[in-house]
Amino acid sequence: MTRLVDLAKVLRSKNSGPFEITLDILFDKEENYSRVMESGVITKQRIAALYRLNEEDITQMVFFEKGLGIKITYNRQISSGTVGDRDVYGAQQHAPLMDILIP
Repeated sequence: MTRLVDLAKVLRSKNSGPFEITLDILFDKEENYSRVMESGVITKQRIAALYRLNEEDITQMVFFEKGLGIKITYNRQISSGTVGDRDVYGAQQHAPLMDILIP
């Protein structure tokens, strides 16, 4: 088992407008991308559990083979910049992805 952070070149998050956050998982090696894809570990269920979301809050999950990347967009529970928002830019939300184990 290998942690996702050790296979991906880039794990990042960012605002996708004031009401959504996008997670990017980018690879620099085709074999690492293929390994993650073949594992079947990156699913709406898994992401919902990690982020304490309902699966319906995940609005997009795109697997882009030619770009060796995965893009996941979910609805923010609190809009960007609103009272109670702790990450206005959505730039610190990728951390839960790091420790996903890939067989």
